[in-house]
Amino acid sequence: MSVIPTTGREWHLVARPQGWPKPEDFALREAPISEPGPGQALVRNLYMSVDPYMRGRMNDVKSYTPPFQLDQPMEGGAVGKVIASDAEGLSVGDHVLHFGGWREYATVSAKSAVKVDPEAAPLSAYLGVLGMTGLTAYAGLLEVASFKEGDAVFVSGAAGAVGSEVGQIAKLKGASRVIGSAGSDEKVRVLLDEYGFDAAFNYKKGPVAEQLKEAAPDGIDVYFDNVGGEHLEAAIGRLKVHGRITVCGMISQYNVTEPPAAPRNLAMVIGKRLRMQGMLVGDHQALQGQFFEEVGGWIREGKLHYRETVIKGVENGVDAFLGMLRGENTGKMIVAFED
Repeated sequence: MSVIPTTGREWHLVARPQGWPKPEDFALREAPISEPGPGQALVRNLYMSVDPYMRGRMNDVKSYTPPFQLDQPMEGGAVGKVIASDAEGLSVGDHVLHFGGWREYATVSAKSAVKVDPEAAPLSAYLGVLGMTGLTAYAGLLEVASFKEGDAVFVSGAAGAVGSEVGQIAKLKGASRVIGSAGSDEKVRVLLDEYGFDAAFNYKKGPVAEQLKEAAPDGIDVYFDNVGGEHLEAAIGRLKVHGRITVCGMISQYNVTEPPAAPRNLAMVIGKRLRMQGMLVGDHQALQGQFFEEVGGWIREGKLHYRETVIKGVENGVDAFLGMLRGENTGKMIVAFED
């Protein structure tokens, strides 16, 4: 049995952000730690995830997942080591994936924790390429967008954790062309040289519609949307008849206070008979076994590559989150705690 500390630090939301979140909207506080109860384990977190969807949970609105409560610890994906357990199947020393992020120590229910193997993959990978973001990419492309061999695919936010995996899965599954957009020349180089995209462009260097037309002169069959706004408008313009759109995220709109101008061409959905579907990864848990097997195999074989942007220290959790919203990460944004 490990020694249980008396307190640990945790991030609280203290004010609901208006527009872009500010550091003053959050507070890092000491909280007491107690022995786990029946069916529970106490976990010392080693890595936590910061994700775009967390911005939506900071608003006090009804949605698919409850909002964060003020003056309470926030939640999110985390991987840690069990240091005390009163739960069958979880032993001290086990590593688990759970949802008690944004804190140094988490008391988790054994039913909601998933054991992970640090020998099979780096622990941080279970928050990204082999975690929720990876399953989002896999299910969003193959199940929601009904991807088929020969499709031309456009991915926005393509250097991020989800987008980079979408593009690579499309290539591995036989896409005729994969195009990505990103927010810097360096990210564009990563897409082309590391992830094997056929074309990529920096959306900050000119109108998205013009750059997409140049990158996809013959049109696209699938658009995987992480951004919304101008990107969605451009994609609708380039999609072929019976094209499919997976709406995974709209990060361009998460912090705006006025309605977005685009897309202004939604009427094209009718003539082109487009299918546009939103997705939540929780609807696709049945694919998890297949996902682990196929994507895990590609990673072991060196066929699928991934990057992580790692920020060290729980005290830098909010900085990591805000940096992710600004697009400062390439690949998955991870916060590593002191081990």
